[in-house]
Amino acid sequence: MRVRRYCLPFAFSLLLPWAASATAETNTGNSELIAQGKYLAIAADCGACHNTPGGPAMGGGYAIASPLGNIIASNITPSKIAGIGDYSEADFARAVRQGINKQGQHLYPAMPYTSYGKITDGDIHALYVYFMQGVKADDTPAAATSLPFPFNLRASMALWNLLFADDKPFTPRKDVSSEVNRGDYLVNALAHCDTCHTPRNSLMGQDNSKALSGGSLGSWYAPNITPDATSGIGNWSDADLARYLQTGHVPGKAQAAGPMAEAVEHSLQYLSKEDINAMVAYLRQVPAVSQGEHIARDSWGQPSTDEARLRGASQVDAGWKVFSGTCANCHQPDGQGTALYPSLFHNSATGAPQADNLIATIVFGVHRTVQGEPIDMPAFGPSGFYTDRLSDRQIADVSNYVLKNYGNPAVKVTAQQVETIRNGGETPLLAKLARPQVWGSVLVVVLGLIFVALRRRGKKDGNA
Repeated sequence: MRVRRYCLPFAFSLLLPWAASATAETNTGNSELIAQGKYLAIAADCGACHNTPGGPAMGGGYAIASPLGNIIASNITPSKIAGIGDYSEADFARAVRQGINKQGQHLYPAMPYTSYGKITDGDIHALYVYFMQGVKADDTPAAATSLPFPFNLRASMALWNLLFADDKPFTPRKDVSSEVNRGDYLVNALAHCDTCHTPRNSLMGQDNSKALSGGSLGSWYAPNITPDATSGIGNWSDADLARYLQTGHVPGKAQAAGPMAEAVEHSLQYLSKEDINAMVAYLRQVPAVSQGEHIARDSWGQPSTDEARLRGASQVDAGWKVFSGTCANCHQPDGQGTALYPSLFHNSATGAPQADNLIATIVFGVHRTVQGEPIDMPAFGPSGFYTDRLSDRQIADVSNYVLKNYGNPAVKVTAQQVETIRNGGETPLLAKLARPQVWGSVLVVVLGLIFVALRRRGKKDGNA
């Protein structure tokens, strides 16, 4: 079973569209509504979790890796045996907006109902018609999710939802244009960009006071996309932003990898020009959040002459040795890149204030297909053809070399950081508190306090 790591609150994921339509049935009476629902499902990226590669469209079974364990996506085909075929539209709306299925069970927020709660009644209707009439039923049940105590108690999600979920449909603002309102709806509802790009609190709920200012996705980091000139995307042109959303690559600025690459590949590249422009217009006017950087992350670095200077030398930097033997062939000896491989300087991954995405790119590689053209960088870490080709120490060495020569030299990488990224990132506090040894320690403390209290009470009674 392939496992995906990402978007929070439980390292949660984005969703895959094109396979969902591959087996779509045609209903002539509702063809326009089905087409509308299909587009909405693409914008909402619904298939990325509910499709297993090679499996039936929307058949579920995909494992979403979270800090608490794997969450298995359910079958959402119109099967009455294994899917949602017996869901009424009200049942469907409740599941999408509130994260509660027909049986009354709470869904885990790997399904981003915290954002989908804003989907309008009309769009819920179109999505319902699409899933019921435009997707082929599959009677194979998906495996059940099995998380450790206490998270296996789905009812515990009710309290979390009271704190962090809101199922009020989107209401357009009167003080902004229709284009900005459309962008707001896409960013914060359908495309659920906020789910990844907004930081999380200790209970893994969104900190909306810092909306879209960046957040950890386990191994990856979703950067600040507010219009701050140095911390965010304030120095990007509208054309840059539109190109990035549609292709995942802007020369001299950034390239999409990890969860963002999948969002571009399976969802964003298929959106209309008008919707892409609306997202750009909305991002332009959200409150800018500064994180203290003095130089924009895509402005660091310059070409290097180390290849000619160090080749053949008896004592060389350990990171340069890895770079020369592993990276220089594609990214070029001076780091300027090619048409297919990005420059290592003027690159948001090497100029960022944290090295998560640089490390994750080396460990996991880059994989996206846009407009039929595959873009691939091999994984040099624990997966793929290059399994364990580079050790954690070597990845740390080459990361530090790249940062020093092409990116933000203030950022340093250790082998321990590489191991942490390789294993899914820092464990959130909520997950740490759920570990059995923590519960055991709490139990020991509680029992100790009870023992002390009983002993004191016994002494008091004996002295009475």
